[in-house]
Amino acid sequence: MPQYILLNDEFFAADEAVIKASNRSFKFGDGLFESMRMCNGKLQFAEQHADRLRAGMKALKMEGYALLDEYFLRQKTAELFKKNRFNGNVRFRLTIYRDGEGLYTPQSNKVGYLLEASSLAQTEYELNQKGLIIDVYDEITKPINKFSNYKTSNALLYVMAGLYQKQHRLDEAFILNQNGFLCESTSSNVFVVYQKQIYTPALSEGCVAGVMRSVVLKLAKTHHIPLIEAQINPEILNETEEVFVTNASSGIRWVMGYGRKRYFNEVAKTLSAKLNAL
Repeated sequence: MPQYILLNDEFFAADEAVIKASNRSFKFGDGLFESMRMCNGKLQFAEQHADRLRAGMKALKMEGYALLDEYFLRQKTAELFKKNRFNGNVRFRLTIYRDGEGLYTPQSNKVGYLLEASSLAQTEYELNQKGLIIDVYDEITKPINKFSNYKTSNALLYVMAGLYQKQHRLDEAFILNQNGFLCESTSSNVFVVYQKQIYTPALSEGCVAGVMRSVVLKLAKTHHIPLIEAQINPEILNETEEVFVTNASSGIRWVMGYGRKRYFNEVAKTLSAKLNAL
């Protein structure tokens, strides 16, 4: 059965050539994206995704950000879900791009969108049975600026970290910011448990303002679990009891090993159970 994508309110076969050579996201990385998850036919954390999307569009000086609200996300994902006849558990990627002619200087700030979807087997966020193996990628660091907290189409740093990850047979590579402190991983936000206290890099450290990151912060607050947003030296990875990573598609995943260091997963288990109880 052919799969479909949704491009500016029109369905196309997923393997059809639909992006023009003039597309600014392709040419200049002039866009941003959201990765979202649907469980049992319900889009998860739509409000948080819409908030981040609008804030990112505003930062990129794109027009029409007010229209990309929670209702828009729920409606469009439901349309594509129905068209593809998925089982109710889906991963979506929504790309927003500046849709105008011009070279570096765009002739207009109007936007276009592309929504893609792939089916998932799990009905809820499952904590990984086998812990992840990680290392720190330090060949290129992430700059801290007003775009750092958004998922922009400029993802070369993550591609290079992904290549490093593949080359060294890792499950995730940890990325450092321009000051050499822990920032995030190839695809996730990072949390460490040190002396029974959870820490995560603060947004001022240049990490993406992950939706699952904010969900975990909220969960910790609700259940009175101390969690501190901080500046984290990567050396701490040799001392911590636990390390786990989070994103909107996979939820919480625990890390088993970094070099010769091995970690536990008690806190990750607790938080994962509370996440699914939501």
